[in-house]
Amino acid sequence: MAMTAEHDMGAAPTEALFSEGNASDYFALLKPRVMSLVVFTAFVGLLLAPGSIHPVLGFISILCIAVGGGASGALNMWYDADIDAVMTRTANRPVPAGRIDASSAFGFGLFLAIFSSVMLGLMVNWAAGALLAFTIFFYAVVYTIWLKRSTPQNIVIGGAAGAFPPMIGWACVTGTVSVESIILFLIIFLWTPAHFWALALFKSGDYGKAGIPMLPNVSGESVTKTNIVVYAVLTAIAAVLPTVAGFASLGYGAVAAALGLAFIWYAVQVRRMPEGDVAMIAAKKMFRYSLVYLFVIFTALLADNLLARLFAWVA
Repeated sequence: MAMTAEHDMGAAPTEALFSEGNASDYFALLKPRVMSLVVFTAFVGLLLAPGSIHPVLGFISILCIAVGGGASGALNMWYDADIDAVMTRTANRPVPAGRIDASSAFGFGLFLAIFSSVMLGLMVNWAAGALLAFTIFFYAVVYTIWLKRSTPQNIVIGGAAGAFPPMIGWACVTGTVSVESIILFLIIFLWTPAHFWALALFKSGDYGKAGIPMLPNVSGESVTKTNIVVYAVLTAIAAVLPTVAGFASLGYGAVAAALGLAFIWYAVQVRRMPEGDVAMIAAKKMFRYSLVYLFVIFTALLADNLLARLFAWVA
């Protein structure tokens, strides 16, 4: 894909690397709301992993993963400045709003990407460091630069980037990737399309203006609604796999099943929306519930693990 003018790193060679914007602007580049989900799921992956890790190394692990997630956000905002400028929900981001120039955002993101990956490798283990570096590359290059503007399946394939954090957290403890960590990956990977397509339904005008081939803009509402139901069902199945695989209890499985049925119910309500419904109330409810769903699923996994450890210690 050809670089636009916003991506030309030679546009201002004499400027200092981080010459513009205040601290809050640079913090905004890190996409803190997205980073909070990255940190939380990575933390759950780290605690669920068999074995132990020194608390200081555990803190360094989560910090590096958080910084790596922020690096992905900054690189995404650098490349997407042109389309962010025409979308209402992103127009006030630091780069399109002119508070930080694109080259500074790129330099900031690249520095954080290298620093976080190398630090995690040196301080914890190189398997985790390499996985973090790959995750940043996948989000910044595979998703942002390649898939996002080229295919309506952008969020399906690109969603892998957001699914890696619990796997990285697991690798910080074990130095490996296992079936259990792959299941944690699958839960987020399968959740992502239903979550973002619900958003895309009521933000299709924004995506259309920006020329992003999101599924509702390319294939229409009906196909999108059907796919939301399919991925909601797959997500609900994936969420009970920790119990099936034996690293979560039947109690967790019951909670996951109940949450999954509710997830499917919301998806079905979206499917039943009249074509061309302007209010998109069901899609908005689905989007909000999807955020709660993922948080509660990983909270339940964490609580289940902590209770199991407590009972084992008491026994």
